[in-house]
Amino acid sequence: MGSFVRTPLSPDVRRVLIAQSLRAFAYGFGAIMVGTTLRQRHFSAVEVGLVLTAALVGMALASVAIGRYGDRLGRRRCYVALYLALAVTGVAFALGAPLYLLLIMVLSGALSTDVVESGPFTSLEQSMIATDLAGRARLRGFGVYNAVAAAAGAVGALAAGLPPLARSIWRGAPGDATWFLLFVPVALAGAVVAASLSPAVESSGTTSTSSRGLVRSRGVVHGLATLFALDSLAGGFVVQAFVAYWFAVRYGASTTTLGVVFFSVAILQTLSFLVAARLGERFGLLRTMVATHLPSNVLLVLLAVAPTLGVAVVVLLARTSLSQMDVPTRQAYVMAMVDPEERTAAAAYTNTARYVTRPVGPALAGAVQSLALGAPFLIAGSLKIVYDLALWRRFSRVPLPDDGDASGGSGHHRR
Repeated sequence: MGSFVRTPLSPDVRRVLIAQSLRAFAYGFGAIMVGTTLRQRHFSAVEVGLVLTAALVGMALASVAIGRYGDRLGRRRCYVALYLALAVTGVAFALGAPLYLLLIMVLSGALSTDVVESGPFTSLEQSMIATDLAGRARLRGFGVYNAVAAAAGAVGALAAGLPPLARSIWRGAPGDATWFLLFVPVALAGAVVAASLSPAVESSGTTSTSSRGLVRSRGVVHGLATLFALDSLAGGFVVQAFVAYWFAVRYGASTTTLGVVFFSVAILQTLSFLVAARLGERFGLLRTMVATHLPSNVLLVLLAVAPTLGVAVVVLLARTSLSQMDVPTRQAYVMAMVDPEERTAAAAYTNTARYVTRPVGPALAGAVQSLALGAPFLIAGSLKIVYDLALWRRFSRVPLPDDGDASGGSGHHRR
């Protein structure tokens, strides 16, 4: 792990990591609290699904906007605006806003249902990091980037145990919803850090060039985006907030128990991101993506039939140790496949593809679980297996550009 520590990071990349860690803390906290808070407010399974779906739709719309206008308006300016939107969203949840208002707020795209998200924030962050790093340093940088998010998310998930702990000590402690006010200082701190980034993080292309989006890499990005959309549709059935809700309904897991479980999940994710970068260097980005993702999806199917909470937790943790290894390798793969001036658009469009289909998942999960409680896991795992096989078939013979990337590419130009 020492080589990751020695990965050269500029002051701007360090600031991105700080801002990202603040957001990940909020997302780790919110991923558990959103589902349980809505349940305590007597929202139905369908209404919970609608809120989660609206969050995903919002991230898709915001990602499209970033891909089209992010470089033109300025990456830093957009980055700050997203953090401010996150603060306002936290206020809406804390004040017990009605369903229609919650739906409006989460459509801003600032709230994620997962700690390691692929929304407008990451579209900006991926392009800024890729501007600073190349080759092996880029792959390791993305490993560190995702590990920081997972570690901060772990602390956030653990913090979700504070509300019941506070109530056990102080009978007058505020309800769960009020704790969403934690989003406000966290998001405002993120906005301050985002505003401190230097002009070097902006697009290196001219205004006209950077506003064109995809040009030479259009075909490759469209192919990747189509497959990512399938994977994301499947992932929408089992977003972390829904898994927390399902554990509470199926096994009666408490908020404190869920906080410990998802803290453990985040720790495993942190380690897996660092390991993934090493595997990507040795075996290639695409091989690492498929070889780790495929067995994790078999475990996802098995989660549907776990008989007890203990067994379900073990299966979930085993899956977590593999399922996220494709994240840093996927990000490095996309950045390596496109020209520098196309990076914001490529990150935004591939991220958007993940969120165009993903909103369908939570709504369907809320519906199909009334037929069979574990059905969302069975459907998600099966679709993800199809994605893995299709990704390998489509791109296993497409070489990466020779830019020193530790990807196992042949060095030929893309086709």
